[in-house]
Amino acid sequence: MLQMQDCHAPATDTTWGGQALGSETAFKEVYAMFWKKLFSIAYSRLNEKQEAEDVVHDVFVSLWINRDKIRIKSLEQYLATAVKYMVLTKLKKKEHQRKYCQSVKHSASDEWRIENTMHNKQMLEKVNSSIEALPEKCRLIFKCSRHEGMPVKQIAKQLSLSPKTVENQLGKAIKHLRLVTKTFF
Repeated sequence: MLQMQDCHAPATDTTWGGQALGSETAFKEVYAMFWKKLFSIAYSRLNEKQEAEDVVHDVFVSLWINRDKIRIKSLEQYLATAVKYMVLTKLKKKEHQRKYCQSVKHSASDEWRIENTMHNKQMLEKVNSSIEALPEKCRLIFKCSRHEGMPVKQIAKQLSLSPKTVENQLGKAIKHLRLVTKTFF
């Protein structure tokens, strides 16, 4: 909340304090007299109607609460300064919140990347161990096909098997790997 102290603004004919602001009627007059100007000051910096209204409201609430503790020589200048400081405080708070949200987004995306990397590593380890657990001929055919990129006919010729046998063994290996990786999705 605002710190209400004596204002060292240029003196005017009226010094405002507890007695002048003490009645509700006088306070309402001050509110009506300065509200539009204070709203304009706040809105020009915040560019948001509701926030500007909140700032002006908060300044007047603080003025009412502290009316018995203050002596103000220029009420208009005092209120304008109070609004400016409250606007600056609100803008600093918004910037802090924006930076915090940005850091949360970055840490969340970092966590997601780490989790995703770990998930992929676990899946790769499971696939590799499943490939190694395949029967020898099936494993050899699968590695030739997927790791070395050999076509079915070339694998069949190199291993002295029929192309149909190579296709069947590849089908078995892929079916087995699908079952193993199903738990990851």
